[in-house]
Amino acid sequence: MKEHLLYTKNLAIGFKGKNGSGNMLHDNLNLKLLPGEFTCLLGPNGSGKSTLIKTFAGFHKALNGKIYLDNQEIHHFREKDLAKLISVVLTDRTNVGNMTIFELVSMGRHPYTGFFGNLTKNDLRIVYQSIEAVGLLNLKHKLLNQVSDGERQKAMIAKALSQETPIIILDEPTAYLDLPSRIEIMQLLHNLSSETQKAILLSTHDLEQALRFADKIWLLGTENRIKSGMPEDLILSNEFKNFFERKGLRFDNETGTFKITHSNAREVQVVGEGVEYNWVLNALMRNGYKQGENSNIRIEIRKNGTLNYLLKNGSEKNIETDSVEHLINQIKSLES
Repeated sequence: MKEHLLYTKNLAIGFKGKNGSGNMLHDNLNLKLLPGEFTCLLGPNGSGKSTLIKTFAGFHKALNGKIYLDNQEIHHFREKDLAKLISVVLTDRTNVGNMTIFELVSMGRHPYTGFFGNLTKNDLRIVYQSIEAVGLLNLKHKLLNQVSDGERQKAMIAKALSQETPIIILDEPTAYLDLPSRIEIMQLLHNLSSETQKAILLSTHDLEQALRFADKIWLLGTENRIKSGMPEDLILSNEFKNFFERKGLRFDNETGTFKITHSNAREVQVVGEGVEYNWVLNALMRNGYKQGENSNIRIEIRKNGTLNYLLKNGSEKNIETDSVEHLINQIKSLES
């Protein structure tokens, strides 16, 4: 069994007011980060994700309980020593446009270079290795304001890598990125955790990508509760259903996605299979319909060389169409 790099005992997190009173968000947290594991922290706004991450990083003091790092309580570490164990990438956009990628990543060596920050040959080797690990070697001399948001975020991850810490913590690093960049960053982090045996913790709102790439997931609620485990175990035990479902919103265990539900949904019978069947159902659900075997409205998905849809409505004339958009419009017209 892997030895944990960071773990907590009955940790309580939150904020202390000016009068010393505490505003507690969560207590009795017993969590652990393991080497080689990519952990995603999920939860709604206000659930305490950023507070938990900043408490781990030493930016916030715990209200109660203990955090152990390398089997020592975290408050025993000097700031410089802590910077050799935990590196942090926060949500905020980096406002360092006049700096090159190489210069930014070099800042990760600050805990080792001393007051003057002179890079040794070994420091330079680590900086170049870190830049290469995130695929930016050909852009190392580019200014940060000349590269994409995704490339800038990769540079921030390279900076964390150059810090050579066994733990990397990231607070919503994909918040400003488009979908392809989010997928790329998540895959990069998963691969880095596996290849370098670092423990990587990332907070995110992106449930789909967390299910795809995380080795472990922590579900942090707003009512002082947390669930943790492999994504597959959390789905099969219905933890995701219990955690995320709301009125009109259903979590589908089969697909790992959310489905919109309508209390007064009208029934339509759909006959077909495969990807076309799933997307026809998706369009129907969005428009207030659901699958129903006894409905007099029937859709047949036909794939005889070309894809088309046959709409039947009892004694009405059958309607044939080759697009889901036209199909939905025809169903609506039957009810008008």
